Amino acid sequence: MFRLILLLTVALGLSGCASKFQTYDGPEVTRVIVNKGMRRMYLLHHNQVLESYDVGLGFAPEGHKQIEGDGKTPEGEYLIDKRNPNSKFYLSIGIDYPRPRDIEIASTMGKSPGGDIFIHGRPWKYRKGGQDWTAGCIAVTNRQMREIYAMVRDGTPITITP
Repeated sequence: MFRLILLLTVALGLSGCASKFQTYDGPEVTRVIVNKGMRRMYLLHHNQVLESYDVGLGFAPEGHKQIEGDGKTPEGEYLIDKRNPNSKFYLSIGIDYPRPRDIEIASTMGKSPGGDIFIHGRPWKYRKGGQDWTAGCIAVTNRQMREIYAMVRDGTPITITP
């Protein structure tokens, strides 16, 4: 009986050491494509789809993000420009929104374009938010975010389509 308890204790201890940081040594992700209408994200190596994921979007998913607080996910060509290993949304990688054109559009309305657009996980706190629950970000499961965080490098182009 003592051996069983000891074995279970060691197993539980080792599982607690599992990291949320994975490694990836496959083909380089050369582009990320998000199709908002299909609620689908694709990680590509040139024209080959390496992985695809269902996604959640901003709480007002139709149309391009124009101003802070509109609940829309941007559309267009961007770059992955940062990562946050300590995100309150598990792990996250940033999208370089707003770009100069986004700033120009918002300024014609006398508004801020907003910012802090990320691909991120979905913590337990937001589990009941429905499919489109973010303020404009792209959400996946935490398990999927571990994969994406390992596979996608800063500087990777991302295309977000309607």
